Amino acid sequence: MATLHPKSILSTRELTKTYQSGDHSLTVLDRVSIDVPEGATAAIVGPSGSGKTTLLGLCAGLDRSTSGSVELGGQNISGFNEDQRAKLRSESVGFIFQNFQLMPTLTALENVLVPGELSGTSNGSLIDRAAALLERVGLGERKEHYPNQLSGGEQQRVAIARAFIHQPKILFADEPTGNLDEEASALVETMLFDLNRESGTALVIVTHDLDLAEKASLVFRLKGGKLIE
Repeated sequence: MATLHPKSILSTRELTKTYQSGDHSLTVLDRVSIDVPEGATAAIVGPSGSGKTTLLGLCAGLDRSTSGSVELGGQNISGFNEDQRAKLRSESVGFIFQNFQLMPTLTALENVLVPGELSGTSNGSLIDRAAALLERVGLGERKEHYPNQLSGGEQQRVAIARAFIHQPKILFADEPTGNLDEEASALVETMLFDLNRESGTALVIVTHDLDLAEKASLVFRLKGGKLIE
């Protein structure tokens, strides 16, 4: 019987990013090929300057590669223009950042609803889903609080709820626990992996935290812009 291989939600082939500065070129990512199956968890690790965040940005369609290809959700996005990449991100991709990136003038509930407002799909059912997600991350009683009334860990949990509001196929997290203390980090990590299992959303994490990386089913190690074994 033939072995069934899980379908990839994310694939890169020979992905390269080079920056030009005068007569000199700097290659920050050098022919990187990775595959992340649907619903999988993956960590991208490596020292500072190894190309981790560059790889994340290219995979998420936030930037364009110099050469190579990215296939996201079954679509080769390498030739997409910015409008096409933005549409794909709004429909299929969630993001979590180290510095939370919440809107300070919006409540927790309103922050979770921001992706819906941006895409013009905010409605009663989305508000109900946002409230349910805040309940899920333990902030149901704090949905009317503003970011400055929340701890760092609570703000990141709001960001997690926001990232899942549109039930993305893949979630990219850039150092999601980098600004949190040990207790808050552990809680955020647990919620990320729990929501990954419950929703089937693939999770790709850039992290310096090797303990966090070991919880992922796949680990991609970068050094000097290259993928190493």
